[in-house]
Amino acid sequence: MKKILIFVGLLLLCNLSLVAQTSRPRTVQIKEKSVIHVPPQEASQGLEKIYSNLGSSKTDLYRESGWSVAGPSAAGGEYGLFAGMPFTPKSDSHVSQVEVAVQYVSGPNQVNLSIYGDSGGVPGTLLAGPVTVTNLADSGTCCALAVADFTPLAVTGGTRYWVVADTPLTPPGSYFEGTWASVVKPGIPSAYNYKDEGWKGSNVDLLVAGEVLGTIP
Repeated sequence: MKKILIFVGLLLLCNLSLVAQTSRPRTVQIKEKSVIHVPPQEASQGLEKIYSNLGSSKTDLYRESGWSVAGPSAAGGEYGLFAGMPFTPKSDSHVSQVEVAVQYVSGPNQVNLSIYGDSGGVPGTLLAGPVTVTNLADSGTCCALAVADFTPLAVTGGTRYWVVADTPLTPPGSYFEGTWASVVKPGIPSAYNYKDEGWKGSNVDLLVAGEVLGTIP
């Protein structure tokens, strides 16, 4: 799979225009803006981990690299990339919250998070959301998370689902540009949707980082 590395800095806008020319997933190499690592938000009391790929240390939950997430109006309308994180509950559960490492670069500081069913290895039917999350942490910092609360959603053990980060298709939200920081998981299935052309599956080495919380059973 062809990947394009983007170094976020003074040449950010130029790089975003460059990656918009291909319909493949983009990996983003991010230079941290600060050596200060901020602990993530505490999960709501009473919720259990249904799925998580985050690191064990609260100050080192994910890497400073990941995937681009941007609305269709970003970079003068030449951009638009949404990403999905697969998760498979071990047992029947109810999802109440997702926490993901989506971060802010430019445009309105907001992103939509949703839960989808699986359709042949990519997101299929919308099951919950979208929930609009605002005030995202700046790209290149660690380890705050974008947190979305859902009305408890019943999920089936052993069945794949998807947490999707996207934007509205129209302004102002469609101008959002950000990153979804990652963890290293070689050969893990993932999915992307470029310019609303539909979801495509791909095996990647950088899996977008996050966790799914709720109640079990």
